[in-house]
Amino acid sequence: MQMIQKIRVLVLKHFIHMRWYSIVLALVIYAALSWIMLHFSNEVALTQWPDFLYWIMVTGSTVGYGDMSPSTDAGKYITSIFVIPFGLSIFALIVGRVAAWISQQWQKGVKGLKAIQVSQHILVIGWHGDRTMHLLKLLIRERNDANKQQPIVLCVRADIDNPLPGQIEFVRVSSFNRDVDMDRACIADAAVIIVDNPRDDETMTTALYCHQRNTTNHLLVYFEDESLSKLLKQHCANVECTPSVAVEMLAKSAFDPGSSMLHHDLLNVEDDGQAQYSANVPALEQPLTVEQLFIGLKKQHDATFIGLGNQRKEIELNPTLSTLVATGDKIYYIAPVRLKHIDWETFHVQ
Repeated sequence: MQMIQKIRVLVLKHFIHMRWYSIVLALVIYAALSWIMLHFSNEVALTQWPDFLYWIMVTGSTVGYGDMSPSTDAGKYITSIFVIPFGLSIFALIVGRVAAWISQQWQKGVKGLKAIQVSQHILVIGWHGDRTMHLLKLLIRERNDANKQQPIVLCVRADIDNPLPGQIEFVRVSSFNRDVDMDRACIADAAVIIVDNPRDDETMTTALYCHQRNTTNHLLVYFEDESLSKLLKQHCANVECTPSVAVEMLAKSAFDPGSSMLHHDLLNVEDDGQAQYSANVPALEQPLTVEQLFIGLKKQHDATFIGLGNQRKEIELNPTLSTLVATGDKIYYIAPVRLKHIDWETFHVQ
């Protein structure tokens, strides 16, 4: 009785939680006992290698092709009483554990608990409810319109699941300033980082942390209090602070009715119509003038040139016609769709 009790305790100790090593051990013991019993039953054909491995897998999993089977009475009893019942239990346990592991990994991905492997991605930090959802949908629309495969990653502290599974990557963290957490979002490899939190103080600390971890990215930050923008720019040279223009639009529309709708339409990419886009000027044999660019865009693409940005990220709206457009500049234009193929050299002959 003591021996049985010790065996019982040993089995419960190793198999009560059925860890992977326990399952593998059970499979090895099952295969070894099956081979020993078949060997002493004179099942010569079934105990040869690798025939035994093939037969035990097929029989234990109850697939049963029938090409190999026991030939002795003892072998048949052993197969029907031990090999099939125990094999079915063990294989069912393995399949169940594999399915549970796959389900667990999927759930971890949905809940943002897994580390992701991306680079040159757009990292959105913060959760602002419907506003963040709208931002994500606009980013996906712009990405598709530009024919880019750039990953979009949402990083939040809020207790939510991935709002757009299959379309974006998702990471949930305990702090936006903790290296272990933010490394799961690949912050050091992000091409663009967008920080938009409900609280300005959290936005400020997060933006400073992002700049410290990744100095080459394009950092976009939204503050409710616009006075914080100047303070942040003193420490982060690559930051672009996006102001709220709601009040300005109210004042503008009071004297120029329709201004708010005009600006909304220029920024909206969800509906058909004109929208604002940008393009980088490639290497040119000779500089273009704004006049050549303006006429060329209108004639060839029915697009309207509105502004010019230089390499110091300074933007000039409605520059004079004689202004030169050089390699490395960025142009801003209005068009029905993003221009994907611009023949810049043909603008010289307009």
